[in-house]
Amino acid sequence: MLNPQWLRSFVVLAETGSFTRSAERLGLTQAAVSQHITHLEEALGPLLIRRPRQIELTPAGRALLAYCGELEQADKRLQARLSDADTDSGTVSLITPGSIGLALYPVLLDLQQAHPGLVIRHRFAPDSEARDAVLQNSYELGVVTLKPDDSRLAFEPFIEEPLELIVPAGAQVTGWEDLAGLGFIDHPDGQAMATRLLSRWFPGNPGVRALPFQGFVNQIGLILEPVARGFGFTVLPRHARLAFARQDAIRVIDSGQAVVDQLWLIYRAEWPLLARAQRVVAHIRQAAGIGHRV
Repeated sequence: MLNPQWLRSFVVLAETGSFTRSAERLGLTQAAVSQHITHLEEALGPLLIRRPRQIELTPAGRALLAYCGELEQADKRLQARLSDADTDSGTVSLITPGSIGLALYPVLLDLQQAHPGLVIRHRFAPDSEARDAVLQNSYELGVVTLKPDDSRLAFEPFIEEPLELIVPAGAQVTGWEDLAGLGFIDHPDGQAMATRLLSRWFPGNPGVRALPFQGFVNQIGLILEPVARGFGFTVLPRHARLAFARQDAIRVIDSGQAVVDQLWLIYRAEWPLLARAQRVVAHIRQAAGIGHRV
């Protein structure tokens, strides 16, 4: 690793062409500047041809000067990425459950379209993966359904999202027997969601595992397709249902007893969010009405 002070002395010497003027600009003695160049030449070979009133860079010297220019540009890029002043450019990364992600992503694209300097990275993932991604600094922001208990994570309420019991359009559900007749369409969070909702609506029921199993889908946009075709029922958050194109092929059963999931925004607790990330969160809340039940 080349000493940054040596490199700085070399760049100024290349600019001024004089050890004396270089020393004056750097606030060093001429002997110190000369020593810096000697150290570099010991490491890299001859860099200068010294003449009575000027210096000339060797090919190695020109290569080193170009390298110093690349370092300066890299430093500027790093400072720009770390800067907390510019909210209109840079990358913001967000990892969320699929359902709320279906609602958030168009809002994020609207923001990126209005501010082309912003780059949005958005990924759908279950709770455990979202939590780990934020802890490993792979993503700056995450949304999870379970309130975290890890001291490395800061969290705040983000949105309340109702769970919905969704059946084929022509189906009638008045009791547990009707659900058993339809059968259950499972998905990665299906049994957990169904257990929370059905235990509230049908106290004392034998449990979702006792229902006929009619299929499993792990793509959020496709979970309602077998329901729309009459293969069974499922339980999903509202945003997943709203994103489904064939609304006329499904219906929501309303028991009058809302079962609501509280979603949490998470990020690392050890350092503050960058200004652009704070702007993204504020934009989402305002554009999507987040912070209120939807």
